[in-house]
Amino acid sequence: MYNNFGPGYGMHPWFLGAMAIAAPFIFIILIWSFFWKGLALWHSARRGQPWWFVIMLFVNTAGILEIIYLFGIAKLKVNELFSFKEHGHNH
Repeated sequence: MYNNFGPGYGMHPWFLGAMAIAAPFIFIILIWSFFWKGLALWHSARRGQPWWFVIMLFVNTAGILEIIYLFGIAKLKVNELFSFKEHGHNH
């Protein structure tokens, strides 16, 4: 018999199956988000844009805001994403 008291008290088998299926997708989204967040934070710090840094640090959008910043606001090209050359300081 199953009830609603949580793990160890008769968890539904479909829930365990759903978690097994969802776990890899959650991991992929986590890695994707960390990658874009790190890249965007690095560029915003190097450009002297503290407001963008703070916004991206606290707002989690699975990389969407960070991609918008990198390509829309900072106007970087793909080959510039990992460049160590000095950025201009646009506020």
